Amino acid sequence: MTELGPVAWPPASIKTERLVLREPEARDRAAVIEVFTSPEVGAYIGGPRQRDEFERAVPETPKRRPGLFVVDLDGAMIGIVTLERRDPEHPVHVRPGASEVELGYMFLPQAWGHGYATEACAAALDWCAEALPGEPVVLTTQTANERSMRLAAKLGFTEVQRYEDWGAEQWFGIWSPVALSD
Repeated sequence: MTELGPVAWPPASIKTERLVLREPEARDRAAVIEVFTSPEVGAYIGGPRQRDEFERAVPETPKRRPGLFVVDLDGAMIGIVTLERRDPEHPVHVRPGASEVELGYMFLPQAWGHGYATEACAAALDWCAEALPGEPVVLTTQTANERSMRLAAKLGFTEVQRYEDWGAEQWFGIWSPVALSD
């Protein structure tokens, strides 16, 4: 991952109707471990991490890094949203050799089905559109991940292409704040 670019980090917490997007804190450690080791969460991203190994690897205060937002509901972490630069060496881009911003997200299974991912990702995209004007944002998900495919559509991502990776068909889409504001 490369840095996001010329953005001040960390930004002020982002508040939505029900959620707060903020930096990780020590109180989030158990939820970070749970989201990364959950079989349900890991089903479309290469499987869950081994719990004992991951517990040893996660510091007392989870790492803060540009582009990582904890999604907080009533004072508790329910997921994470990331905005990271896509590796320029990745074979799929909207601009050859570019390192677009890529949206990622993982939510605890008990948070699924309540619209939290849509609300949190929309807020992160709005922040990105303001912090990096005109920057396209990309998203990749397995076509078999029906929830993620629905979320991409709700957020306004449009398909660029499909390709094979990690033994499964991947969907690659783009969200452009310029196109949405026209």
